Amino acid sequence: MSQNARWEDIFSINRVGREKLKEEVRSGFQRDFDRLIFSSAFRRLQNKTQVFPLPGSTFVHNRLTHSLEVASVGRSLGKIVGSYIADNDLGHAKNGDAAEANAGAGEFYRYELSNVIAAACLAHDIGNPAFGHSGEKALSAWFIEHKAIQNFFSPGEWADLINFEGNANAFRILTHTFKGKLPGGFGLTYTTLASILKYPCDATAVGSSAHRKKYGFFQSEQENFLEVAGALHMIRDNGATPAQTRAASPQAFFRHPFVYLTEAADDICYQVIDVEDAHRLGILEKGEAQELLMNLMRSIGRPTDNMDRVGKTVAGIGDANEKIAYLRARCINTLTLQAADVFIENRDKILNGAFNSTLIKTINKAFHALDAIEALSVDRIYNHESVIQIEIAGYHVMSALLDAFVPPLLKAVPDARDKKMIRLIPDQFLDMGESSSPYQKVRCALDYISGMTDLYATELYRKLKGIDIPLHR
Repeated sequence: MSQNARWEDIFSINRVGREKLKEEVRSGFQRDFDRLIFSSAFRRLQNKTQVFPLPGSTFVHNRLTHSLEVASVGRSLGKIVGSYIADNDLGHAKNGDAAEANAGAGEFYRYELSNVIAAACLAHDIGNPAFGHSGEKALSAWFIEHKAIQNFFSPGEWADLINFEGNANAFRILTHTFKGKLPGGFGLTYTTLASILKYPCDATAVGSSAHRKKYGFFQSEQENFLEVAGALHMIRDNGATPAQTRAASPQAFFRHPFVYLTEAADDICYQVIDVEDAHRLGILEKGEAQELLMNLMRSIGRPTDNMDRVGKTVAGIGDANEKIAYLRARCINTLTLQAADVFIENRDKILNGAFNSTLIKTINKAFHALDAIEALSVDRIYNHESVIQIEIAGYHVMSALLDAFVPPLLKAVPDARDKKMIRLIPDQFLDMGESSSPYQKVRCALDYISGMTDLYATELYRKLKGIDIPLHR
């Protein structure tokens, strides 16, 4: 954002690849939410690992339940922050078009920002492959290990492939026109799309800044990204506008302000809920989990958290799981309110691209509220035996699938076996012709493999390896 950025200029009802929809019963932003929740890509999240293996006799979070909970927190953050902006930060023109525009902005922030953030939260993990973050690492590792094919690709394309990024894959799924599908992917508003772009740069622009720690779009979606950036007045971090730098490389932009709310909702949920899941699985004892969550609230010390009352309530709950669930809810509420406060306090920096942190890191820097949870999560949750096992399995499965599909796509003259492998790729992903580049061909395989659930990927792996032989019935 520029030093002259205005809250009135950073949202739009326009959509990628489609005309603006007529306002009816549902607003355009409410339609974003509905399109996501009814989509097959969203449904597939129910069989994608969040942290712990799926499924088990104890039901822990998968990516679908996680995304629904993040959307709930995001809606609250959007409502709190949107109401504040509507009351305090919009212009006050009295006559003409400017007054009408300000009134429209007021309506958006008061009633629609919550819908935008909820929709963005639903979409934030939609690009993640099977087997959690190990799936991303496995896809990247395959290309690193097959460096001999690097000459097929431009430097930017190769950077995409050796650093597969779920955030960029989400933007592709949401905006790419797949074969036989509607134009513009999901046809979401620019505003919702911008709200998931945690890293608004390409793979060649990755750096140390918060908005460049990873990347947010593949080379294939650069035009779609620039369309969103231009419509919402995002600017490069060197001060140039998207129109001035359309041909520039690398591409790097400041974050859109709404991203901070989506990101905070995600951070709040996974940090707190991983403790609850670990307790349900017996990794953490009740007293240990209870103390972690109580200390989180104590360290922040919000006036609404009367710890004597919280302690009495916990003591009155007989069921151990219910005790932890109650504390989890209280911690999420505490962190949500605190994150909203941090956003409001830093809103000018956030609006103008000068806030180089996250809301939750800012909270933790002030209160060290999450230090103990983060240390324990790394030591005993993310490195638990069952988590490591699923990560290793994911490496084997994803690598084998790439072995099966990528080489046939890159061959100038595929043999009979190669042609059969290519026929296994669903038609919607097999969008290539004689003039398609190697990068476009490889994207076909990655679109197919990255969209698989844990179960589907495992079953296909077993069939291709001859472990399970499909039988006619």
